[in-house]
Amino acid sequence: MARLTSFSRLLITVALVAGVFFAVRTFLPQLTKSSSSTAEPAQTESPAATNNAEPAATTDATPSSTSSWGKSGGGFSYSAIEPANGKLKGVAELGATGFNYFIVRIDAQKNWKLEKAEFGVSLVKENLATDADIKTGLKTYIADMAAFGVNPKDIHFVISSGAKKAEVTDKIIATLKSMGYYVNIVTPLQEAQLAYRAAVPQSFQNKGFAVDIGSGNTKIAWLSGGSPTGVELPGAKYYQNNMSEGAVYQDVNTQAKRVPAGMRSTCFIIGGVPFELAKQTRNGKERYTVLKAPGDYKADGEKQKAGLNIYKAIADATGCQQFVFDWDANFTIGFLLNLNK
Repeated sequence: MARLTSFSRLLITVALVAGVFFAVRTFLPQLTKSSSSTAEPAQTESPAATNNAEPAATTDATPSSTSSWGKSGGGFSYSAIEPANGKLKGVAELGATGFNYFIVRIDAQKNWKLEKAEFGVSLVKENLATDADIKTGLKTYIADMAAFGVNPKDIHFVISSGAKKAEVTDKIIATLKSMGYYVNIVTPLQEAQLAYRAAVPQSFQNKGFAVDIGSGNTKIAWLSGGSPTGVELPGAKYYQNNMSEGAVYQDVNTQAKRVPAGMRSTCFIIGGVPFELAKQTRNGKERYTVLKAPGDYKADGEKQKAGLNIYKAIADATGCQQFVFDWDANFTIGFLLNLNK
């Protein structure tokens, strides 16, 4: 092979140097990256790690509607005291939706037991009751109570505050008086006081209050200075008077806050809508049924929807989570309990 000239050797050297340069430029980054991939990974959290990690502990700011509802004070296990050597008394009530009568046995200590209840429909609210309806219905009630053993002198008649608002009620009162009967007309405050008297057991009077959700009005009552007091609010048919859901909620919520803080642990609730709610969960023939939270019911009709709105407003205002429906109590029984004899 011929000897290379100096110029040729120079060209070869330049070519080698250039080759090495481009080789280093091409392969060195790949070697560096490969080396880095085998190193200990940095302590950072990838999306996959986040998804698979143990979730952090959280606190539910809004308590479940059923977690503690109805369990105030460890539950409700009260049993009413049976009357000893009680006397039978009867009361016929003209309410906002009809005639009803109740026979109660009451002893000297005012312990009582409902012996019989009859509910009628007179369509009073719709102004369809006639004199004949009134006389026929009342005579039937009187005969039934007397047959059960009630002395006619111990039969009484009461007009509810809700019924008093109906135009036809004055005619009914006049008819009753023409039959020789005295009619007891109660004001909303008196009705609240009487509902409290019948519904709240003595052992709960220092820690509980009463609610009566009627069609014509709602009554809230509590003990003040040793005697029941209360307030009248819209009833479960407020929608018939063009009252809005929001306005009624606000009114009831504001007034319910008047219940003393120390008397909010248990509410004894009665009335038409509470009756409809209680029958959904009643256990056999129990005297007392603890209602579910307002939000746990699905309203069936406008009246029930309105009643639930009132119920919720009271629960929200008082913070009470134990609403106990009494299957036997009503304000007319409170009327009988208030009699001197």
